[in-house]
Amino acid sequence: MIISLVGYMGSGKSHISKILSEKINFKLIDLDKEISRRNKLTIPEIFDKKGEIYFRKLERETLEEILATEENIVFSLGGGTPVYYNNMEIINHNSKSVFLRTSINTLIERISKQKEKRPLIANISDENLPEFIAKHLFERNEFYSKAQFQISTDSKEPEEIMNEIIEKLYL
Repeated sequence: MIISLVGYMGSGKSHISKILSEKINFKLIDLDKEISRRNKLTIPEIFDKKGEIYFRKLERETLEEILATEENIVFSLGGGTPVYYNNMEIINHNSKSVFLRTSINTLIERISKQKEKRPLIANISDENLPEFIAKHLFERNEFYSKAQFQISTDSKEPEEIMNEIIEKLYL
């Protein structure tokens, strides 16, 4: 079984996938880290040197390869992964998908401290960040909401979110 976590940057995909994989003894794969490892570049470096279109192509190829495995995996996907090509269909067809739904205020609080690590918001002023996130989230929610399961992450501890995932997937 593959469990794919989807959601906007800052929704907790990386942290939740780590504790979930440990709890259920599944292999952990973070899509962005896997792309970086294979290309020997960070995600911001890939964006800077090759552009977003090139990155999305790499992302799609890596996504398909991992979803084609027969392993037990907790798969943390990038915030934009479900939006491109027909990725969300492939994710749903080859895994159990979980959308970590997070409010705009919580996202702003979490990601404003890590802007330099996030290429899509690195050059956006703190003043314009709420509007950018709101607009971006509105555009992406159409894709995120196609996930088979949805869990609100606001005001919840990571262990509580992990337990909800386990409960919903009957693990």
